[in-house]
Amino acid sequence: MNIHEYQAKELLKRYGVPVLKGRAVFNAADAGAVTFTEFVSQGVSAVVVKSQIHAGGRGKGLVYHPTTGEQIDFNGKPLRGVTVLHSGNIADQAYRVAEGLLGNRLVTIQTGEAGKIVNRVLIEEGCNIGHEYYCSILLDRSIGRNVIMVSTEGGVDIETVAEETPEKILKEHVDPAIGFQGYQARRLAFGLGLSGKGFKSFVAFIEKLYKAYEAMDCSLLEVNPMVETVDGDFIALDAKVNFDDNALFRHPEYAALRDVDEEDPLEVEAGKHDLNYIKLDGNVGCMVNGAGLAMGTMDIIKLAGGEPANFLDVGGGANVQRIENAFRIMMSDPHVEAVLINIFGGIVRCDRVANGILQALEHVKVDVPVIVRLDGTNSEEAREILKKSGLNFLVAATLQDAADKVTEALAGKTVNA
Repeated sequence: MNIHEYQAKELLKRYGVPVLKGRAVFNAADAGAVTFTEFVSQGVSAVVVKSQIHAGGRGKGLVYHPTTGEQIDFNGKPLRGVTVLHSGNIADQAYRVAEGLLGNRLVTIQTGEAGKIVNRVLIEEGCNIGHEYYCSILLDRSIGRNVIMVSTEGGVDIETVAEETPEKILKEHVDPAIGFQGYQARRLAFGLGLSGKGFKSFVAFIEKLYKAYEAMDCSLLEVNPMVETVDGDFIALDAKVNFDDNALFRHPEYAALRDVDEEDPLEVEAGKHDLNYIKLDGNVGCMVNGAGLAMGTMDIIKLAGGEPANFLDVGGGANVQRIENAFRIMMSDPHVEAVLINIFGGIVRCDRVANGILQALEHVKVDVPVIVRLDGTNSEEAREILKKSGLNFLVAATLQDAADKVTEALAGKTVNA
């Protein structure tokens, strides 16, 4: 589960992580009013208007009208997702920037050309930046330990840094038996070349940040940029928080932070039916039981010349309701040109799955080719059930056979009766 920057910062403040004063607003009038009453009138000389979407690269992102595609400008220049205001009538400018952002489409390197509609903005005080750093905490699944990563190259595409200059990324793995130690914080500070007040400020910052990461049950906590001010203070200038979905039962209050407008509608619908679904950009829908088999099925689709349209794990109990809902969600994707069902009958018998498929298709219209590969308990009986159904299934016996039939389906566009 992802949340917005302003929500992440509110949570981080509870653990003493330094953040700047800010306020989220949902309309341009409030942007102007908040800028004046909470910042300008309090002596703040610079504010930043930041679009709030679940994507990075906002500072370089451009804003477009959602229907006409017209690029939105501010003061004669292209409006971007993050705008710093430090001269003139700041409150009026904040109003006009928010008016240009809200309801329009922000396109960044992470959103792709489709972009995302901006529905809220964060008004935040400015600060005097001395240097920008990168910091993130996540689980290193290769060794089963949390890892803290920092770099002197903050505010830029960290993937590019990792690829071109990996030596600039410092890592500290945390032993779960003893936790994050002070010497590790100091080692990171030395690695960043810090000294004096900046050194002490960073050590305190990273210790609080790691405490927040663990207490909030995060799967990712990224601060980019993490800045050192000209006075030597470390601040989380941005914050990205992803929660571990498996731990949400411990934090029922997080449910109120969810913004379904930022999520894919099909993924939201799948969640209502307890289906593990992730939408992709391909043309072959896949329905599988088990995450490992789902990944293998996606590889099969690629080898067959297609592109997977989704990751969809219906789980061990592939009953009629789950199959029906899975079909309905896949058929809601206009890019799906074929469907591959790849089920291993271990917990559930293949003949029951086959009958479940037939019953599901009585309620859901599927007008693309369907390739079915059922293996395991009663697989032979299952294949006979499908062949005698009168529907135009492409029944596969092996993984290779399934791959060949996906190729055949995409080439011939065979349609089910």
